[in-house]
Amino acid sequence: MLLKETIHLFQQRSACYLFLSLLFFIFSACGKELSSAGELPPPTAESNKLDLGDVRIPLVWDVVKESTTQILGRGFQINDEITFAPLDGLTKSFSMRISEAQETQALLKLPADFVEGRYTITASRGNAQQTLGTSSFNFVLRADIPDMDGKTVKGIIHVAGKGLGNVVVSDGYDVTRTNEEGVYYLSSNKRTGYVFVSIPGNYEMVSTNQNLPLFYRYLNANPAVIDTRDFELKPVNNENHVMLGLADMHLANRNDDLAQFQNGFIADANQQIANVQSEGKKVYALTLGDLTWETYWYSNSFMLPEYVKEIATLNAPVFNTIGNHDNDPYFASDWLSENAYRRILGPTYYSFNIGQVHYIVLDNIEYINSGGANGSIGSRNYNAKLVEQQIDWLKKDLATVDPATPIILATHIQLHNAPASNGSLPGFRMSNGQQLVDLFAGFSQVHVLTGHTHINNNVVRDNSFMEHNTAAICATWWWTGRNGYANNHIAPDGSPGGYAVWDATGKVLKWRYKAIGYEDNYQFRSYDLNTVHITSAKYAPDVNVENQRLVTQYAFDFAQENKANEVLINVWGYDPKWTIAVTEQGVSLPVQRVSSYDPLHIISYAMKRINVNAVPTFDSSNTSHMFKVKASSASSTLQIRVTDRFGNSYTEQMERPKAFHYAMR
Repeated sequence: MLLKETIHLFQQRSACYLFLSLLFFIFSACGKELSSAGELPPPTAESNKLDLGDVRIPLVWDVVKESTTQILGRGFQINDEITFAPLDGLTKSFSMRISEAQETQALLKLPADFVEGRYTITASRGNAQQTLGTSSFNFVLRADIPDMDGKTVKGIIHVAGKGLGNVVVSDGYDVTRTNEEGVYYLSSNKRTGYVFVSIPGNYEMVSTNQNLPLFYRYLNANPAVIDTRDFELKPVNNENHVMLGLADMHLANRNDDLAQFQNGFIADANQQIANVQSEGKKVYALTLGDLTWETYWYSNSFMLPEYVKEIATLNAPVFNTIGNHDNDPYFASDWLSENAYRRILGPTYYSFNIGQVHYIVLDNIEYINSGGANGSIGSRNYNAKLVEQQIDWLKKDLATVDPATPIILATHIQLHNAPASNGSLPGFRMSNGQQLVDLFAGFSQVHVLTGHTHINNNVVRDNSFMEHNTAAICATWWWTGRNGYANNHIAPDGSPGGYAVWDATGKVLKWRYKAIGYEDNYQFRSYDLNTVHITSAKYAPDVNVENQRLVTQYAFDFAQENKANEVLINVWGYDPKWTIAVTEQGVSLPVQRVSSYDPLHIISYAMKRINVNAVPTFDSSNTSHMFKVKASSASSTLQIRVTDRFGNSYTEQMERPKAFHYAMR
């Protein structure tokens, strides 16, 4: 009988109550007497239940950090507990108690360690609980920035609360600047899902995800909602700085890659960073794509979040570039396949400034991935091109830049084909490469940094435009350093696995290639071809009869003995302003630029694969940064001097015969 009366009473009062526990009797009515101040009287011991109604939780909750905020609704009481549980699982839950309850709202103070994010919000009183809704919490500096007709995103760029003017802000379509108060407005279609700031020179972001600067903020998907997104900067002196160019990591939790990455690259790069910082310079890093390997995203459970954990050990801020292997292989769509990247690493194209250098990052992969579907990896095919929306954005971004400003543009796939040994200008690898080049007409200094090939090549178009195709951090996809292989780290063109080091002093740029595990001045390797003879007996003794033919095929000219007293020199950082000089007993020898395969790479990778009767997947590259001289005898000592475009000389006294082996320099 009592239960029926309780249910009947709940039905009568359904307009006042969203939830009623059947474990307690009803001791109070829906209406409550207000105090003269408009506040509800403090709860009594018998009011241990929730009578919450008309609760309104916004989709996006703009709050001032460490402020008192309000929850709209009826029935709240002082000391009700409000819990914010994160939906992304990346932060902890937060609980706080209502400090003031009024008829139509309650007030609570956010804790100092509260972080932005999307939360499920729950109210508790005693043993009773009620879910109030979900909301994305967004910190704002000012809650009084007025709306503007046609503008869907607004905010303020500030330094410790003071607005900063003339800062470029974009959503990937629209580009604008902040006014003198640091306020900006964008007419955003919100298609990219974010807004980003083009960090001005001599500033850094306050907010980071470990060592990844958070120069972007995600937007509400609803175009009808006006989003407020603020960015806080801090002043630094990065007028003189060093940028590390990091190409092709291909982290996938295979081939002992994670150990090689941490013990090899990270250890080497952190030493470089410490050396530069000891000189009082800031150091940053810019990846050039293929951070991961989408083929193994699902089978090896190694995706972009895992990459973030690995790169976090680098002691410098890292800006990222998307590569073809950083697209989700379950989607046969360029846009949809990039969603995972946007969700973890943010914009696929953007710009920023360090000191007096303007950096631009572009996505030049149109990912097709024929046959890709949920649970099924497609063919992973793609086009090397810039889609039209990026070109439109790039025009707007460049319109904000003084043509005298040095430009460093990072994108994954190489702009040009590999250069020939005759020094002629190669054609474009990117289908709309000429269109990209034309956009920089009038700029005095443009450097394009690319990866993708895993080899080093430099293409000088003219005195103002140069491409630097940088060899891979993973070298040959981590194969040659894998346990049981050559115990070295060598790329398909014979370059040691490594990265680029860019030094900016104001507007003056210098660069070099840094081989992982070697001193800074290790810039070439010489071969005494009298000792280079690649045979199955020596380098693939376990190959079966059926695969014997592969030895000759993959050894190229080195399958034949060469006793012509020739010396081959691999200069991986070469460009036309470098010089190579060789003397024998004080007499200069003619130096010929040639195209050749690197014999050390052949024995370190191809022969090791053939030795286990596997067909090599990543062939040695026929490269034109090779030089050949002919000595007068098999035992003469040669003096080799390589001088780069900045006047730095690298030398070797080559005593011959010089042994050919896996650990040679």
